[in-house]
Formats: sequence, C-alpha cells, structure tokens
Amino acid sequence: MTRMKVALYCLSALLLAPLVAIHAADAPKAPTVVETDARLHADGKGWRLDKAKVADPARPRVLLIGDSILNGYLKSATAALEGKAYVDAWVNPYNQALHLNKLLAEVLEHGPYDVVHFNMGLHGWQKGRIKEGTFKPLTQAYVEVIRAKMPKAKIIWASSTPVTAKGKPTELHSEINPIIVDHNRMAAEVMGEMKVPVNDFYGLLISRLPLARGDQFHWKTEAYQSLSTITVESVLRELQSSKAVEIK
Repeated sequence: MTRMKVALYCLSALLLAPLVAIHAADAPKAPTVVETDARLHADGKGWRLDKAKVADPARPRVLLIGDSILNGYLKSATAALEGKAYVDAWVNPYNQALHLNKLLAEVLEHGPYDVVHFNMGLHGWQKGRIKEGTFKPLTQAYVEVIRAKMPKAKIIWASSTPVTAKGKPTELHSEINPIIVDHNRMAAEVMGEMKVPVNDFYGLLISRLPLARGDQFHWKTEAYQSLSTITVESVLRELQSSKAVEIK
C-alpha cells in the first residue's frame, strides 16, 4: 500500500469514527437489571435482553417478557416460531413499578413488535415491593406503555406460576402462593377491562405440582414445554388475526 493510500485510509477512518460513535450512542440499550433477593435467581442465562438477528424485514417480530420462568420455556418457544417470527426476549426480575414502566418503554425501542407476550409477578410478593393500592393502576399503565409505543402490536398477558413449599414440590407455599393468587386476580381484572388476551400459566400448572422442581419457584422440563406450547399457540393466533403470518 502506497503512502498516499495509507493517508487516505487513515483520513477516512478519522472521518467515519464520529459517525459510528453517534450511531452507537443513539442505538437503544438494554436496561441494567438487579435482583437483591438471592432466592429469586435468574435460573438460566441471567437477566438480559436477547435480540434476534433480523434477516427478513417482512417477517413478524415477537417480544416475550418474563422472569426466570421465561428462561425455562424460551428456547422451545423460539424454536417453534422459527421461520414464522423473530423472537426477542426480555428476561427480568421486575414487578409493578413506575421504574419498570420506564424501562419497558426503553426495551420497546428495540422493536417494532407485532406481538408482545408478557408476565411479571414472582418478584413482587415481598412486603413493600409494590405499594398498597398501586398494583392495578401500575399494571394498567404497563399495558398503556405498550399500546402507546406499539399501537399496532397484539398484547398477551400470562399469569404467574404457583409457588411451592421448599423441598415439598407437591405442596403450595402457605405464605407466598396466596399473594401470587391475589396478584393474578387483580392483573386478570385489568386485562379483562383492557381486553387483553390471557394465558393462564397458573391454571395450567396448579394441577401438575409434581412437575415443580422443589426450589419454590421453578419447574421441570415437561412443565416448561406446556408453557411453551400455549405461548406459541397464542402468539400464532394473534399473528394470524392480524394477517401477519399464515399458520400451517
């Protein structure tokens, strides 16, 4: 390479560097995630935002949101939707809060999405995490954030799964599970009022407690496969209703 070519190459790099930096600064970033309760670990690859590589802009995009339970069925659901939709996943430990709704808006910047399937609940049972009287308004606001950012997206809510006694997977946790039931009830009321379809994860697994792992919160492969199946079915149903994909 001649000196002239080297000089031109270096000059081009210097001119492009600011543009690259500006582009990187403008690109949406995944929010930082922290869970202070060691019992509520990620149980998998960790808290994160996984983004699919979009090769075909015409193919629908789906965002799955959930806690560590999503880690359990994400791989299966993504495989089942392969070729029909790109799947992004936001695995996080958040519960109803103004802060969460702000983070949600940031995550949605990675769209646009045709379907948003979300769950939150297993991280909100501790006293004080959700202020009394705010659960329903904050849940409603969460849906409103999605509708404001993605007015054409279909939304699906999934209830939180049962919580079992530690070391006794066939028994429900006497203190935590009633809170989960109450939160599911309030969230279901919001979804009914806002006409959001529901995937009843709790109802699906409450009669299948032997599939619980015994660590209170997590499940065996067969249970996660069931969650994957109804998630995929509901996503495809919503995509079909919007004519975004043909189910074969």
